Amino acid sequence: MKLDAYEKELLQLDDDGQISVQSPDPKEKEALIAAARETLQKDKRINIRMSGRDLLSLKRKANRFGMPYQTLISSILHQYVSGDLKPSQVEETQSKYRRLKK
Repeated sequence: MKLDAYEKELLQLDDDGQISVQSPDPKEKEALIAAARETLQKDKRINIRMSGRDLLSLKRKANRFGMPYQTLISSILHQYVSGDLKPSQVEETQSKYRRLKK
C-alpha cells in the first residue's frame, strides 16, 4: 500500500507512542458512516452551458488525472463549496468575469 507523507507521519507518531489510535464508539461510528454515505451519494443532476474550449480543457486535464471529466467538475465544485479553494483564486476568477461582463 502506497502512503502519502501525512499518513507516514501518523504511523510514525503511533509507533513512537505520541498518539493512540482508537476505534470509534458505536454512536460515533454510525455518524461517520452516515456522513460518508451523504458525501458519496450523487443523487442530483445539473446541466450547464460552457464554451467548447473550456470543456476541451477540462477533458484534457481530467484525462491527465485518469478520471472522467464530469468527476473533475464535481470535484472542483465540491472543493469550492467546502472552502478548499483558495479565496484569492476564486476572487481572481470573479474579478475577470466581472470585467468581461462590462
